[in-house]
Amino acid sequence: MKLSDTLESAFNAQITLEFQASLVYRQLAIELELRDLPGMSAWLRHQADEEIVHANKFIDHVADRDNHPAIGAISAPDVAVDSVLDAFQAALAHEQKVSESIRNLYRTAEAEGDLDSRPLLNWFLEEQIEEEATVSEIIGRVVMIDDDGPGLLRLDEELGMRPVATTEAKA
Repeated sequence: MKLSDTLESAFNAQITLEFQASLVYRQLAIELELRDLPGMSAWLRHQADEEIVHANKFIDHVADRDNHPAIGAISAPDVAVDSVLDAFQAALAHEQKVSESIRNLYRTAEAEGDLDSRPLLNWFLEEQIEEEATVSEIIGRVVMIDDDGPGLLRLDEELGMRPVATTEAKA
């Protein structure tokens, strides 16, 4: 079933937001790499890649529905980072923005009576709960560590052990 023009536009806005999220995470990765925290930087780079996977899921959904996926204009990420805590708070703020956007997309699909989008949107609603919880946990640990160098280095090492994923949607 083809998406309505309203839903196609809403999905395309979400595609754009997912690519923007990837750029935000990539910029945060750069900021922490410059602070000699390669593990945290790697974790953030993996998040950037995961956001591309998310964009691809939305692109596939729109294309599979015989609509035209399109990436809108994306401005450079505006993230000010003075500390590790700032970096992860910026990540959480962007995740919250993405979560709200997905909830609004779900509401739009419901208003349009589009049942076929439910499985994808339900998956994303669950994913966003996990994303926010993970970043919130990291923030809690960074707050607990404060400016303790050995503690930051341990967390850096731990976050750097995250398995590498691909930017292609899983079959």
